[in-house]
Amino acid sequence: MGEKYPYRILFVEDEEALRTNYVTYLQMVFDEVYEAKDGEEALKVYKSAKPHIMIVDIHMPRMNGLEFLREVRKEDHATKAIMLTAHTDTPFLIEAAALKLTCYLTKPITRKALQEALHSAVEELKQFEVKPLVRVAFAQNWSWDKQREELFYFDQTVSLTKKEQKLLALLFSSVTRTFTYDEIFDYVWGYDQIGTLDALKSLVKGLRKKIPKDTVHNVFGIGYKIQM
Repeated sequence: MGEKYPYRILFVEDEEALRTNYVTYLQMVFDEVYEAKDGEEALKVYKSAKPHIMIVDIHMPRMNGLEFLREVRKEDHATKAIMLTAHTDTPFLIEAAALKLTCYLTKPITRKALQEALHSAVEELKQFEVKPLVRVAFAQNWSWDKQREELFYFDQTVSLTKKEQKLLALLFSSVTRTFTYDEIFDYVWGYDQIGTLDALKSLVKGLRKKIPKDTVHNVFGIGYKIQM
């Protein structure tokens, strides 16, 4: 067999016998192999394991393969995805292609076809690096520079206090997430200071005077998020 590929791979399939068979094979080829039986479980494993490659079945309970990949692609365009499907109709292929697949394999899948797909994914990892955009545009002519942690209107820097800057840095680190009050207190105020809900509301009120209306959205009883 030679050396294993130094990558993490996630195999998502609801048929237990099929999943066990392929996971056994993948363990001979890759350093770290993870598995999940449906999209919801896959999302949890994806967030904790951060795989380099995912092999995902389309038909699964609770959250199907397309739904799972849509969630992943909200922030991650680097992880390679191979889709397993019984579909061959054009509308499906168009929808799947939009999720930036390395390839799709039509069931029943031969070992040779899987090996070729894995080789393609590994070659993509070796040859190309996908990085997120440094600037996030969130309103007309407004943007947040994630690397410099600066707010821009057109190309002019908008003055922020240190706490305003830290709050925006946290919220823009994951624009699909709602950050809880406690998460915000820990990040913005730190462990040496005590953040309060009143102080946070005051901070947000001042920040809202500097940015477009409703950019920082309050999710009642939970926390805040960026409204794109």
